[in-house]
Amino acid sequence: MLELQISAKIRDKFGKQTKALKKNGVIPAVLYGHGSEATALSLDLKEFAKIYKQAGESTIINLNIERDGKAELKPVLIHEVDFDPVSDQLRHADFYVVKMDEKITAKIPLVFIGESNAVKVLNGILIKNLHEIEIEALPKDLPHQIEVDISAINTFNDYIYIKDLKLSAGIKVLSDSSEIVTLVKPPRTEEEIKALEGEVKIDIEAVKVETEEKKKEREAEAENKVIEEEAK
Repeated sequence: MLELQISAKIRDKFGKQTKALKKNGVIPAVLYGHGSEATALSLDLKEFAKIYKQAGESTIINLNIERDGKAELKPVLIHEVDFDPVSDQLRHADFYVVKMDEKITAKIPLVFIGESNAVKVLNGILIKNLHEIEIEALPKDLPHQIEVDISAINTFNDYIYIKDLKLSAGIKVLSDSSEIVTLVKPPRTEEEIKALEGEVKIDIEAVKVETEEKKKEREAEAENKVIEEEAK
């Protein structure tokens, strides 16, 4: 299991006041879970972006909270992250406190590795039917990701099911084990390709530059969402 840690401070600015934090490279966050009172926090944006890239929402992080001059360490999962709809910048995060001796459920991303002969030799098209599965495990047993080895697919009749995935002991799959994770379809015929090309139409008149007014409306809606989450 990855050993990741990030520092946070108790936050006393809310709503529109958080804009001042963001200008200084800080983002607001909220901590909750397991009977703990919701706690408003602030985090260094660059540090959080780095941790989020490594941990995603399925890896335990040690959250080091500075409170009244003392450090308080809590094991957490990144529960939800909010992005600006215009700039796509990180602007808010939720942390969920976990108990290390209590099983939790989480959705784990799938990573496809290897090379399929059905693709390499038969020129087939790889179809990724699933990109994550739901599991139950103790926090220490949560995998950061689950690998799917597509080298097992040699023909168009080969499939990889959830039940075929190799998982560590202590992990219980909650998703339907009979669900197909990936397969390879035969390549398209020339007739199918021509038919698809004929369906592609570009309506230039429909492509319009978003007005500044619409951008402001979207920003206002997103800001209201953040305020509502912090008020919970």
